[in-house]
Order: sequence, then structure tokens, then C-alpha cells
Amino acid sequence: MTRRRSSYRSLASLQRDNRVCRACVEAGYPLESLPIVQPYEGQRAYMFGQAPGVQEGEERRPWRGRAGRTLRRWLDLDEDEFYATFYCASVTRCYPGKAASGRGDRTPAPREQELCAFWRDWEWRLLRPRLVVPVGGLAARRLLGLKSVSECVGRRFEHDGAVAIPLPHPSGASGWLNDPANRARVVEAAALIREELRAVGREEEGR
Repeated sequence: MTRRRSSYRSLASLQRDNRVCRACVEAGYPLESLPIVQPYEGQRAYMFGQAPGVQEGEERRPWRGRAGRTLRRWLDLDEDEFYATFYCASVTRCYPGKAASGRGDRTPAPREQELCAFWRDWEWRLLRPRLVVPVGGLAARRLLGLKSVSECVGRRFEHDGAVAIPLPHPSGASGWLNDPANRARVVEAAALIREELRAVGREEEGR
């Protein structure tokens, strides 16, 4: 049974409830994993994707498949550095299963997205990140209200006291990355993210 408190004082208690959330299943949606919730270990940036994939659902850890390896290569981070730097969350937290077409994973329905927004909203209040990286068009729309990755990759935005620097989804399923101009935008975005991480690091050292 899904439990949601009216307020949370710690990320640990929020995560405890999030890990056993079945709100979308209770609403009739077919899901193929429990929620993927990354342990909080002082990460200074927030990465916001679409939904876990099949490998993430099996390992119960975000960004474990090929898309995760591509993402780390873009950011020039090894696996340990990546997970120490980014608290990884997503629009919905459970693996949604394959798309009916058989190509790629199913996009979570708008109602699923709304049901899961509760966890993101409380994470944001508790973490108050300085940098957020939306990954993919759905994440950019949900967090920043942007309509497409083409209009936002390679640019900096302000969001609720944080710097937001979007990236496309690294799976390449859409074909967006086939355009050399778009690949150049990814290089620009990754450079902005690394620059912002250095700025956050300098600020923390100065405290």
C-alpha cells in the first residue's frame, strides 16, 4: 500500500516511502519494477531523466545500461565520479515496460507522471540542488516547460534557484543525435555542466 506523508523532514524518510510506492500500479498502470531510488551520499547536483530502463529495473540503480555509459562519456566522468556527483531521479521511478510497437520503452502516461511528481517535488525541497541536468525531452518539459531538446541543449536556464542545463536522451532512439549540429550542442552542454560543477565545488570549498 502506497504511503505518502503530508510532509517530510529528511530525505531518508522520503526515500523509505518512495522505494515501496505502488501508486501507479494501484491506478491500473502496468509496471515492471519497483521504484529506483538512489542512495543520497552528499551529491551536489540533480540529474532528472524520463524513467528507468530494463537494466535499471533489474539492478535497482539508475543509468546502468548503455545509455548510462554514453552519458558518463559525454560528461567525462567514470562510474564512481558520476554517482558521487549526481543524485539521479526521473519523471517516473519504475521501469514502465516495452512500448507497444516493440521499439524502445513505453513512455509513462501523463497520469503516471503526475502521480510520481510528488516524489520529485519533495526531493527538490529537501535537496535544494544548485545544478540540475534534465535528460531527454520529457524531463525538460516536465521540469522546465520546454517543448523540445533542440531549443534547449547547449543552453543554461534558471529553475527555482538552480542552474538547469539540459541534455538529450543518450539512447539515441529518436535519431536526434544523428545530426552533427545536434552532437555539437551536446558537446557545448557537457562543457557547461562541467563548468557549473567546478563553480559549485569552489563554492563548497569556500564555506
